Amino acid sequence: MTDFTQRLARLAQNPDALKGIARGLEREALRITPNGHLAQTAHPDALGAALTHRWITTDFAESLLEFITPVNTSVKGMLDELQDIHRFTYQQMDDEQLWPMSMPCVVASEDDITLAQYGSSNIGRMKTLYRQGLKHRYGSVMQVISGVHFNISLPEAFWQHLYHSETVSQAAVTQGYFDLIRNYYRHGWMIPYLFGASPALCGSFIKHTDSPLAFEHMPSGTCYLPYATSLRLSDLGYTNNAQADLKIGFNTLEQYLEGLRRAIRTPSQQFAQLGIRDGETYRQLNTNMLQIENELYAPIRPKRNAESGEKPTEALSRGGVEYIEVRSLDVNPYSPIGIEEDQVHFLDLFVSWCALSPSDPMSDPELNCWRDNWNKIVLEGRKPGLTLTTGCNGGTLTQAEWGRQVMAELKQLAKVMDQTVGDSRYERVCDKMIACFDNPELTLSGRVLADVIAQGGIGGVGLSLASEHKKALADVPYQVHSDVDFLREAEDSMARQKAVEASDTQSFEQFLNAYFKDVPMAESW
Repeated sequence: MTDFTQRLARLAQNPDALKGIARGLEREALRITPNGHLAQTAHPDALGAALTHRWITTDFAESLLEFITPVNTSVKGMLDELQDIHRFTYQQMDDEQLWPMSMPCVVASEDDITLAQYGSSNIGRMKTLYRQGLKHRYGSVMQVISGVHFNISLPEAFWQHLYHSETVSQAAVTQGYFDLIRNYYRHGWMIPYLFGASPALCGSFIKHTDSPLAFEHMPSGTCYLPYATSLRLSDLGYTNNAQADLKIGFNTLEQYLEGLRRAIRTPSQQFAQLGIRDGETYRQLNTNMLQIENELYAPIRPKRNAESGEKPTEALSRGGVEYIEVRSLDVNPYSPIGIEEDQVHFLDLFVSWCALSPSDPMSDPELNCWRDNWNKIVLEGRKPGLTLTTGCNGGTLTQAEWGRQVMAELKQLAKVMDQTVGDSRYERVCDKMIACFDNPELTLSGRVLADVIAQGGIGGVGLSLASEHKKALADVPYQVHSDVDFLREAEDSMARQKAVEASDTQSFEQFLNAYFKDVPMAESW
């Protein structure tokens, strides 16, 4: 009997230990014109202040919306809230729509992308300057790629079960989350395999990059790789090549924080060439490997809610890991809200399995081996017989063999989790995903590419789905909130932003000096 089956057998005697999983979603979406170009309008006033709104903000650009659901222990409740946010937003957009794909379409030039604006407060200006730094470091086009982030916190009873104790320290829970994270690196390639939805992109995106990939080209200008799953997660997209040498480990909280702090404090010759200022104009926050913690690109992150004025590393150091953020989900173009219920149930299962399964410490070379598997999957994951390495010791399995092995254990866990909800939703989603390993064309990327080829290009597919989604949500009643709730939150967010602006007592330079007081600077502001 393996460690996993022993743990599962104990869990089966107390399935309620998995009741109360807490979740939240963040969905990014570009505002587009009716012909598919990036919207050039400012963030709509009716959506409130992006700096302080609880549910609707912006990411890199003024046109890149981000929708945030509150924490919820109900999958349906969480998705209902996300749907309500979409419904209200569409009402404020006139003839604009939301682009339903992860990869942006028509981007004529970098100048089309206006950085997100957050008002005149020091923190608001810092947020925009951080984005200015991203623009100079990596280019704006890469930054308007959209994704869905899934936040999940396992209940206290689960950790009590795992550690055979009625009292579990925060240090033990934190270590459990890092064990989970390492298993996600080992096996998480399954997420882009199943849910990657960016096998193709508009030619206008390629012209802004220097890509060595051997794309197939369609007369419409669409480019694709025949077996790709998620170009968003490739070096072409959201994965940051410049961070390949950071060597941030995931064995313990201390190792992770030490690596992250080192990256924030280490000068970069490449970024130093950009300079911090050009005359009176700021170009970036600093010239280090990472300007701030958020610049680290990773498929999964340990998180803790920060107190006012607290940095992410300070929050983790203070209280340990509170939840994890899964960041490797493409936008599901077939869902009006970017993600479907089955995906959430599968993520529940997969994350819980990662926590239940044994997880040895991981060296830097081993982490690189797992990253190589991810790279193979995002570029050619549906290729028949694709082999992946099962570590750094020379063992291999095909993606289908490996996937079926993991799915067999997930199905065992699904039977236990179904006891907590009183139906067979988890086992049902397992059967659906197993079929994707038998037939890769059933994956999201397989479906997307088939539609792109059938319709002659990604632009037509995207515009058709965008129009369908806007119409569908116009006819759906609110499930949790109301127009009154959203209008009140918009007004309140405006008031909160004004209060932040009124409370500033320092100049912007003084604010930055205080924020980065512990960070060595090669050049001052």
